[in-house]
Amino acid sequence: MPAHIRLAVPDDAPLLPPVERCAAQAFRSIDELGWLADAAPMTVDRHRQLIALSTCWVAVDAQARPMGFLSAERHGSDFHIYELSVKQSVQGQGWGRRLVETAMEYARLNQLACVTLTTFTQVPWNAPFYQRLGFEVTAGATLGKRLADILAQEYGCGFEPGSRCAMSWRVPQVP
Repeated sequence: MPAHIRLAVPDDAPLLPPVERCAAQAFRSIDELGWLADAAPMTVDRHRQLIALSTCWVAVDAQARPMGFLSAERHGSDFHIYELSVKQSVQGQGWGRRLVETAMEYARLNQLACVTLTTFTQVPWNAPFYQRLGFEVTAGATLGKRLADILAQEYGCGFEPGSRCAMSWRVPQVP
């Protein structure tokens, strides 16, 4: 079977942190963010929680090995992406875009209002990538408490002020 995207299953959970660690190696090319390459990935237990909610998808290779994943969770009428990671060896081949489009389709099929996330403003494979997919920066009065709290937590971890942003994609309403 060729490479494809599918819902993650419980057996995938221990395979996802190594994918995230591999993907994070790309941050070594940015001096002030190189430390992220050594940061702890999402825990296996957290992956299991999101897999149990059927809100985690994996891109698998022809041998059914995960080469990328997207983990998200519903929050009321929003669908929040917590992590998108693609192994360095297959970055730039469209797997990240396809995983995000899968989450967007989930939101549409479940009649949610928007897909949200937080990301780096100036990293080319972060905010600019999401903007190409139709996401917009959410700030000020439209930010909302949930996203503001997430950003505050991220800044509390030591990120440079203004380096992160919240983004959202409004799900098109079907007439």
